[in-house]
Amino acid sequence: MSDLLTIGASGARAAQSSLMTVSENIANSGVAGYSRRTAVAQEVTSGDIRGINGYGVRITGVGRANDVFKSEAVRTASADLSRTTTAARWLGDIQTALTGAEVNTRVTDFFNQATKLAADPASTAQRTALLESAKSVAGAFTATSNALAQVTGDIDIQADAETARLGTLAEGLAKVNDGLTRAQPVSASVAALLDQRDQLLEQMSGIADVSVRFDQFGRATARMGGEAGPVLVKGTLAGSVGYSRNAQGTVTFVVNGTDDATTPFTVSGGTLGGIADAAGKVAGARQTLDDTARAFADGVEATQATGVDLDLAAGGAIFAYDAQRPSQMSVAITDGRKIAAAAPLTGPRDGSNLAAFQTLRSSGNFEATLTGLVSDNAAAIENRNTVAAAQGAILDGATTARDAATGVNLDNEAVDLLRFQQAYQASSRVIQAAKDIFQTILEIR
Repeated sequence: MSDLLTIGASGARAAQSSLMTVSENIANSGVAGYSRRTAVAQEVTSGDIRGINGYGVRITGVGRANDVFKSEAVRTASADLSRTTTAARWLGDIQTALTGAEVNTRVTDFFNQATKLAADPASTAQRTALLESAKSVAGAFTATSNALAQVTGDIDIQADAETARLGTLAEGLAKVNDGLTRAQPVSASVAALLDQRDQLLEQMSGIADVSVRFDQFGRATARMGGEAGPVLVKGTLAGSVGYSRNAQGTVTFVVNGTDDATTPFTVSGGTLGGIADAAGKVAGARQTLDDTARAFADGVEATQATGVDLDLAAGGAIFAYDAQRPSQMSVAITDGRKIAAAAPLTGPRDGSNLAAFQTLRSSGNFEATLTGLVSDNAAAIENRNTVAAAQGAILDGATTARDAATGVNLDNEAVDLLRFQQAYQASSRVIQAAKDIFQTILEIR
């Protein structure tokens, strides 16, 4: 009878533990990052004694649903989407910077005003209008340059913030690794730590592409920039990530490793990947703007040099610019009389030198270059948005597949709830049967 009681009691305890696990699943069904738990049961055998039944069942721990491959697919999809959306966001800021001052419109107006002045070269009003147009051009180039510089500074700020956050997450992952080393295997605490580990890795993948390997205890080793990249987290040690950008806009990321080594790596995903893409785009836009500003100002100066102003003096530069950043432009003259409209050895009513402005307009291709800069960036934004929509669908599919494998399904939990309730009741009946049999034996006289 003692064996029957033992078996019934063990079954009741196992069913109770399973009911508690199911209740935990139901309670946490809406908690992000929670993976389904199961009570791990094991038969209590009778050893090597043949012909004797076992001694029931015992709960050896708490299992956790996990699918390494589906989790990795979610991390990869998250890194891809984060890179694309981050780049698209910064491209939008670049577009605003390029279009805000309407530099292309100002350049067009400048050449149109030169044409109007050619029709009446001695007109003070027309000369003033062309001078004001020149001021608008210089202001538009400068404003656009400043706006792009602001975008560059904002990118640097986000890069610094994201690398700092990545370092914080790495420290958290190292602490989780330490907890997994200390925790009792196949326990509820281990399951909770593994949930934290996967959440940390998913957040890290949103910042940069992270390659992960796990040991037998579930501890993660994280490398940046692929499997051959530098180690950021290993065991209980965590490094940090650094960011720098040179004057040409080239971005460099490094891991300040657990071995005190500083190792650069190439980022191909996450917000850092999008930042690298955006930094290259804004650097390219600034270079194109500078080149266009320099060519425009130098071309106008060369045209001025071939003519004479209203006082029949040799024409001088209309624009001045910073040699290192030509788009930082200003107007070098303050009087419309200094505009060299006339050809040498002619009178003040001659405007033949202004025809060279139209030649410069055609050969310099300034308006087409500036328009192309804006339209190319707009096309890049549209492309990123299209890719982001596809990547979002991929991430949703990967997340759904992972959650189906590891998440809580309330319908299944309801079935398990009934099953373990019935198991508990059946074990109680076994105990009652053992009690009745034992009582019957006691009543034999």
